[in-house]
Amino acid sequence: MELFALLIILIVALGAGLLLQWLPMRHQPRPNWSQRVPFLGGGTPDSHAWSRYHVRYYPMTLLLIAFEMEMMFMYPWAVVFVEKGMKAMMEMGMFLAILSVGIVYAWREGVFKWQ
Repeated sequence: MELFALLIILIVALGAGLLLQWLPMRHQPRPNWSQRVPFLGGGTPDSHAWSRYHVRYYPMTLLLIAFEMEMMFMYPWAVVFVEKGMKAMMEMGMFLAILSVGIVYAWREGVFKWQ
């Protein structure tokens, strides 16, 4: 009986969602092909979508990924730190030391200087 009630609720919710999507579309005129093109409002693009980026963006991207990985590991580490104590503190210290070596290397290479 509970499964039947769940099925009814699912069908009603799906029907309501589809109805809410369909009703506003009935009263609007259909856009022509040039208005439906998602790039530059219907104009022809100046460059290809697979064009290459300048090489100076890649080091900054790698640094962003490094900082994102740091945050990804630090959030669950805060929970583990309560349980493990000083051992978890030393492990996070090693992780941050390795990350700091990468940041110092990037600094020495001049990644933070934007030309």
